[in-house]
Amino acid sequence: MTRSHRIEQCPIPAGVFVMGDSRGDSRRQDGETPVREVELDAFTIDATTVTTAAFADFAADTGYRTDAETFGTSAVFHSVVAADGADIVGSAPHTPWWWDVRGADWRHPEGPRSDIEGRDDHPAVHVSWNDAQAYCRWADRALPTEAQWERASRGGLDRARYPWGDDPPEVDGVWRANIWQGRFPVVNTVEDGWLTTAPVRTYKPNGFGLWQTVGNVWEWSADAYHPQAPGPAQARLLRGGSYLCHDSYCNRYRNAARSSNTPESSMGNAGFRTVAADRTSP
Repeated sequence: MTRSHRIEQCPIPAGVFVMGDSRGDSRRQDGETPVREVELDAFTIDATTVTTAAFADFAADTGYRTDAETFGTSAVFHSVVAADGADIVGSAPHTPWWWDVRGADWRHPEGPRSDIEGRDDHPAVHVSWNDAQAYCRWADRALPTEAQWERASRGGLDRARYPWGDDPPEVDGVWRANIWQGRFPVVNTVEDGWLTTAPVRTYKPNGFGLWQTVGNVWEWSADAYHPQAPGPAQARLLRGGSYLCHDSYCNRYRNAARSSNTPESSMGNAGFRTVAADRTSP
């Protein structure tokens, strides 16, 4: 790790891996197929998502204001909002459980009446793709490409559904990921122990030493999102699912799963991890 970037590193060996949905779990429009072999050089990647404490170092050193702070609002899941009614300025038309909250940002994850006290080891959220890129420039890092992210998430397990294999996230009362339990989007029974984010070293690491690549928070990729064919470059890829994923709505807490958002968008269930900057690029 660099002096400014305090996240432990995991080495990923060079090699060929099978990328994409091999289990028939995906929705076609997400672009998880065709399944293909991809060859990558060796690289190093953060063992965890970038934490609130690490992002605070960046903000303190640079004075950087995130997109959420600049725009004045960010997306918060309806059941955890900590704000006065006047600060709820709208909701998403197709996902009404997402409320646009004035004063929600990385320092106030649920809204202006929340804070990050006691969350130093939680993932930084309400961080847009633009914000993640700004952090990377400061730390002399890069966002992982989609292929790098998936290779690392698989932990060396060929074609497996999850970082730990093909068993479901819960077996005999033991959970392997922070996802939704209950009836989405109204009842979360919190059987895995967490209503929103969990500390980044919760559960167990995969075979390469990475923690929580699925569940907890979506993670930004360097790449543009092209689900089936080349298209507009505005959308950026997100990988890994989050604490809001549930089979009835979003089964994207899998190695091959994909989603997207615009580069300036921020929300309470998305963060990022980084890779070492490529020294071979011109």
